[in-house]
Amino acid sequence: MAIERTLILIKPDGVQRALVGEIVNRFERTGMKIVGMKLMQMTPELASQHYKDHVGKGFYDGLVKFMTSSPLVALAIEGPKAVDNCRKLMGKTFCTDAVAGTIRGDFGISRGLNLVHGSDSPESAQRELGLFFQANELLEYSRAVDAWTQNDEDRG
Repeated sequence: MAIERTLILIKPDGVQRALVGEIVNRFERTGMKIVGMKLMQMTPELASQHYKDHVGKGFYDGLVKFMTSSPLVALAIEGPKAVDNCRKLMGKTFCTDAVAGTIRGDFGISRGLNLVHGSDSPESAQRELGLFFQANELLEYSRAVDAWTQNDEDRG
């Protein structure tokens, strides 16, 4: 199974609601490995790069205002099919549509404040990781648990 990296942002509402530890725990419990993490304030310039595909849409100004309103936590997460697996764990975009057991389904309380962002493809992940992390901020390391969570093809 291909090991991928993806970007996860714990948005300002997740930080303000003190859900950072709970959200990080959800990713780690699935066997995903955090290879980069930082608390940061998104600037309008970074928001315009990150959300460049949404420029000119009706919700864009509100999105930028929200994302720059308070600190967020940027995570670089690594694991088998990290993009798809993390998106499944997050749940549907609108919390009101997300099922129980997902981050948005369990903690979401509104349609617009959806707690987390996750890259939607390996290509997006590569671009987005480059916006939030310098190469030297992403670490390579092994964990004992990796043998139990990242190599299931040998077990039949």
